[in-house]
Amino acid sequence: MTLYYSLVFMLLVAEMALFMLLIVPIPFTIRRKMFTFISESPLVAKLQYGMKITFIFILILFIDSVNRVYRVQVELAESKDMGASRSAVLGHERMEVQARKFYSQRNMYLCGFTLFLSLILNRTYTLILDVLRLEEKVKKYEGDPSAGGKQGEKLENAGNMGEIAKLRKELAAKERDLETLKKQSEGLSREYGNLSDTYEATQKDGTPKKDK
Repeated sequence: MTLYYSLVFMLLVAEMALFMLLIVPIPFTIRRKMFTFISESPLVAKLQYGMKITFIFILILFIDSVNRVYRVQVELAESKDMGASRSAVLGHERMEVQARKFYSQRNMYLCGFTLFLSLILNRTYTLILDVLRLEEKVKKYEGDPSAGGKQGEKLENAGNMGEIAKLRKELAAKERDLETLKKQSEGLSREYGNLSDTYEATQKDGTPKKDK
């Protein structure tokens, strides 16, 4: 197994361990603190961004492995169509093609399962976050004094980070437009003041005043 496929296998094992950690029964308070830390930690955010880029490369490896499997299948089909007069040579070639088929299929399954498990992890994380928010609301309705607080508010906002970031970008764009309009308004005000002074000078003297 090459180095990059070994790294993909290590990533698959890490995903399996993380998935087991997510589904293990954990008390509500500990689970809430853990997910609050995950949603707020800048290190975790950078790690998630890096993982997105990594999964793009894994997707490329998956497409390449599928292409290799297809080419090996074509070679096997062509070897079957050849005559039996070269059976000894074809036997050796067929073993080599079968070995390449095995490795290509292994790489395809490895990359495919890694990508599929990443989607499951993302969906599982979102569902657990929703469940925690609902449990927080239920505890508030039941009058539990331990519910709410800063961690509850942070957990409530954790699922809307993407929407909040989008709104912040729109707000920044609106602020830039507002600053541009302010500058234009100031320029127009200065021009209007200059024109007003010139007009007043013309009305008093009959001709515009010359600068000394």
